[in-house]
Amino acid sequence: MAESSVHPSEISRRNYRLVSSSRADPSVGGGIISVVEVNDLWKRFRIPHERRGTILHSFAVLLSLHGQRRYNFEEFWALKEINFSLQHRESLGIIGPNGSGKTTLLSVMAETLRPDKGEVKTYGTIAPLLGLGIGFHPELTVKENAEVYGVLMGLTRKEVKARTGAILEFAGLMKFQDSKLMHLSSGMQIRLAFSIAIERNADIFLVDEALAVGDMEFTEKCLTRFRQLKQEGKSIVFVSHALPTIQSFCEKTLYLLHGQVRAYGPSSESINKYLADIKEGSLITSQIVPT
Repeated sequence: MAESSVHPSEISRRNYRLVSSSRADPSVGGGIISVVEVNDLWKRFRIPHERRGTILHSFAVLLSLHGQRRYNFEEFWALKEINFSLQHRESLGIIGPNGSGKTTLLSVMAETLRPDKGEVKTYGTIAPLLGLGIGFHPELTVKENAEVYGVLMGLTRKEVKARTGAILEFAGLMKFQDSKLMHLSSGMQIRLAFSIAIERNADIFLVDEALAVGDMEFTEKCLTRFRQLKQEGKSIVFVSHALPTIQSFCEKTLYLLHGQVRAYGPSSESINKYLADIKEGSLITSQIVPT
């Protein structure tokens, strides 16, 4: 997609909408409609840089207990003019180099970040598999953490109690259930968090590189679970650098570059475009616009 002619400074921070609906069935009259619609989405971050005066002034600031640092700011546009939709029972892959805006896009869709402009419409409940493991307590046992984290992820206490065994079995941690979480590797902890998160009865799952922490056996187990979710009528947005997995699992793929849509369509076409850019050396560093 070509660079927009609208200068980013003209965009108002208030010109956005996040629209959510708890509509249970996204099908209308037997037809298939979008469960996620993203229209003209923009998101920026302000990057601080300390102002540098004379060497003497900098030394004085360092010595002073009350020295005030002064900053300049640069604008980094993580997302620019993003448009796409996700259909009922469909899987959408999101690919691109690091820093291209993939996680930021998922965070806006999950409503943990607000866009500066644009509209995100979601129909149904969302289960974001982002920041997995936040809320774990190292002094609690694996089973206790599963119970607490399940409630934090939106499950009822009754649901957590009924599903704890299945969660630990899926994570491959049944024999460690009475061990303190601190004795588990980081990968095992993420497996536990992932196994809890996919137990949510949601309509849309947002997955951010969650499969990268597991071995091949666990990854295949997760993909099998996602296929089951699709058969149950769920929709999935899947961010990953594993291109073969994206191509085999997702009907469509969104390729982001420098915060913009570089390609969007059938997964094979978007992935081929990404690979061609890599071969041509087109993945240059992201641009920052000074304020």
